[in-house]
Amino acid sequence: MFMLSACGSSNVTKESNQHSNYPTKPIVFVAPSGAGGGWDLTARAVTKVLNETKLVKQTMTVENKPGGGGAVFMAEYATQDKNNDYKLFVSSPPIIINNLKAEGNSPFGYKDTTPLAQLTKDFGAIVVKADSKFQSLPQLIDEIKKKPKSVTIAGGSAPGSMDHLIAILPIYKSGIDPKIVKYVSYDGGGEAMAALLGGNADVIATDASSVEEYVKARKVRVLAVSAPERLGGNLKDVPTMKELGIDAEFTIWRGVFGAKQMSDDAKRFWEDTFKKLSEHEKWKEELTTQGWQPEYKGSDEFVQFLQEQEKLIRDMLKSLGMYK
Repeated sequence: MFMLSACGSSNVTKESNQHSNYPTKPIVFVAPSGAGGGWDLTARAVTKVLNETKLVKQTMTVENKPGGGGAVFMAEYATQDKNNDYKLFVSSPPIIINNLKAEGNSPFGYKDTTPLAQLTKDFGAIVVKADSKFQSLPQLIDEIKKKPKSVTIAGGSAPGSMDHLIAILPIYKSGIDPKIVKYVSYDGGGEAMAALLGGNADVIATDASSVEEYVKARKVRVLAVSAPERLGGNLKDVPTMKELGIDAEFTIWRGVFGAKQMSDDAKRFWEDTFKKLSEHEKWKEELTTQGWQPEYKGSDEFVQFLQEQEKLIRDMLKSLGMYK
């Protein structure tokens, strides 16, 4: 073990010199899900604006790596890409949830990465088709209370993961055992939305920002959001869960992560680049277009925030009987 460490340290100078002009080759941003969900949209928005603003001059591509709500990708990344300066990924609360939940949990979490920056915040949404019989969240909860198996709820992540937590939070807070709820998981928000529109689900839990276009097109209706106050844009008339008398709130942050053993030069480059991105007018325009709210945290502040989030999510999973 010590011999390996000694060998590793002899490469530090070499590694540092090698990356002094970082980046020197194309960069991959991974969205650990299928197309159409929050991770995919974030990865594409970030690379698009970094390219347009010339903040990054190298070619950037987005790869989708679906499976297990991000757990499949994490297993590969944490073991095979731990010192790969040229592969970054977008994540959100599932990187913590998957590591803490009881079933189908991932042995890898944010501590197996280098958190680089938080860029946005979003909130959960409970969504039905525009012609659904459910006109309000209390009506939906009453139906689940009476006939729990008659309602199919879908999400773009595995049981015990983020969409599932968003779905069952208001139900749990209404005094219903969350274990009786019929939840079907899909790989990404896009697939969950397709299931809703195709009549294979009665309700979906997803990111508020990803449903705006469907609300505008009058394909869906949002029953409630998990925000502390009402959102703007196409969701301005949607009540919060708290407004409806349900003491439930959930923030979906999104950030960018790098390899655990990322070189100092690469880390410095990305910290500097993401700070510039967060302040750029083109990024602010993109946030407005996507319906996202800005929430920038640099690497150190982001790590501290993730530690606090870990405590909150651990408590939430424990209360739902889903902690590992």
